[in-house]
Amino acid sequence: MSQLTEGWNLGSYTDSVAARVERLGSDGFVERLWRKDPSLWSADPAVQTMISGALGWLDVGAEMESRLIELDELAEEVLADGTTDVAHMGMGGSSLAPLVLGHAFGERTGWPRLHVLDTTDPATVLALDHELDLGRSLFIEASKSGTTAEPLAFGAYFYDRLDRTLGADAGRHMVTITDPGSPLVEQSEGRGYRRVILNFPDIGGRYSALSYFGLLPARLTGIDVADLLQRANRMAEACREPKVVANPGVLLGATLGELALRGRDKLTLVMPAPISTLGVWLEQLIAESTGKEGKGVLPIAGEPLGPASVYSDDRVFVAMDLEGEMDSEVEARLASLVSAGHPVVRLPLASPAELGAEFFRWEIATATIGAVLGINPFDQPNVQESKDITNRLLAVVRETGSLPPSEATGSAGRLSFFGPGDAAGGSEALTALLDTVSTGDYVALQAYLTEGEAVDTALAAIRLRLRDGLGVATTVGYGPRFLHSTGQFHKGGPASGVFLQLTADDARDVAIPGQPYGFGELKRAQALGDLEALWQAGRRALRIHLGPDPVAGLAELEDLVDRYVRGGGDA
Repeated sequence: MSQLTEGWNLGSYTDSVAARVERLGSDGFVERLWRKDPSLWSADPAVQTMISGALGWLDVGAEMESRLIELDELAEEVLADGTTDVAHMGMGGSSLAPLVLGHAFGERTGWPRLHVLDTTDPATVLALDHELDLGRSLFIEASKSGTTAEPLAFGAYFYDRLDRTLGADAGRHMVTITDPGSPLVEQSEGRGYRRVILNFPDIGGRYSALSYFGLLPARLTGIDVADLLQRANRMAEACREPKVVANPGVLLGATLGELALRGRDKLTLVMPAPISTLGVWLEQLIAESTGKEGKGVLPIAGEPLGPASVYSDDRVFVAMDLEGEMDSEVEARLASLVSAGHPVVRLPLASPAELGAEFFRWEIATATIGAVLGINPFDQPNVQESKDITNRLLAVVRETGSLPPSEATGSAGRLSFFGPGDAAGGSEALTALLDTVSTGDYVALQAYLTEGEAVDTALAAIRLRLRDGLGVATTVGYGPRFLHSTGQFHKGGPASGVFLQLTADDARDVAIPGQPYGFGELKRAQALGDLEALWQAGRRALRIHLGPDPVAGLAELEDLVDRYVRGGGDA
């Protein structure tokens, strides 16, 4: 038998997954999950206390249904004001669900457009500023803790712009979502923000899609959040089924967790275009939740589906089958993957409105993966390391006026290379790094660059040359966004990552009110902090500076990668 249930093509792994499913059933996993039993994930009393305070997401769908009137009232107010644009400003869990929903549903006739700002890239901040009519825009400053550097910087910048443009009316164009008692509450009230919305303190950021963080910006831009919640709550009811094989969330988590234990720890997501950004949300949810203690499931999002021959036996494939969107080439390649013995799971979706249900299904699945792997999926112990180093570097800026200088270990053309102390110089540094790649590894492109079509295209070309030439999984993440998602996996997960950090010169910086540095300096400090944290964790990492023209620099890097994979080891 190759299927546990319809759509589960697990091949030779069917029996081991079936045994895991049976074990979870006999352990009463589902009943204990809904009782919020922290011993599912840890025997340590201190850890159990922490987990007990992080399980509010199990009930948030029903809780938010009771608060729809509140969302409706604010949406009607904002619409009556003639608001044309809503800018949601956050990082990680506070911004990724709005990013998914905005992309999936697009602009709604008669409603404001949704923009999501989750990068300290100064060109992106300026572009949003220039695009918006401040007097007809609403800004949402979103931070669970109220201390996250990026949303605080976004809020300071746009409040200052509103204050200088509109004066006393500035606060009417600002809304905060944060936890009770966070520093943002007092700050927002002091500035006269239109609303200070308190989220649920027992929900971690990456499990907050169905809370105010995900649903408020959606409702303000005309998305039917009542329908999203109804579908999510139907999924929640299905996930109460004690028979694991019939439980859509626990079965998925049991499958992915068991496969990871057997070496299939690269979760390759096949997403149709209308819901492609769901992969970015899943990257954070799964990578940050499971990537710790040398274990984890690594989501591979945005990597085009290739022929079966380019994949090794570390992959599992999950295809989101959105009705009317799967093309014949994708279908043929999925069939060939099944024939080649790769585990393939198919999840049907009738429409983008099913995203509410999928948010909940995958949260349940991720919690289940944590139990199978024996880790706590509700903390992120390695995320703070990069932040601490970044803060140390920013302290230097406050004292001296600039970041400490970085000395390249070599250069080639327009590219400069920065490696650890004993790194090779020039393109030999890239050769030395890629020489370490072996089966079961993954190569991560960490792009501290301005997002755009040309950069996207160039990064996609490089990742495919690396995947097909080296036979390993690849990821692409824009910084600093990935610091709040896959960054935990990079340092706390398996030591199988090989990292190419990509930086470039900013055409201009943009000042952050109240700080002695701008967004560009902050982004550079974040990049340097993350690189140092990777080296301290013993990870294989190289920084490549692309110069003032990132697209031209990426073209040169692609040429070096192409020469390496064609020449068998010489970039």
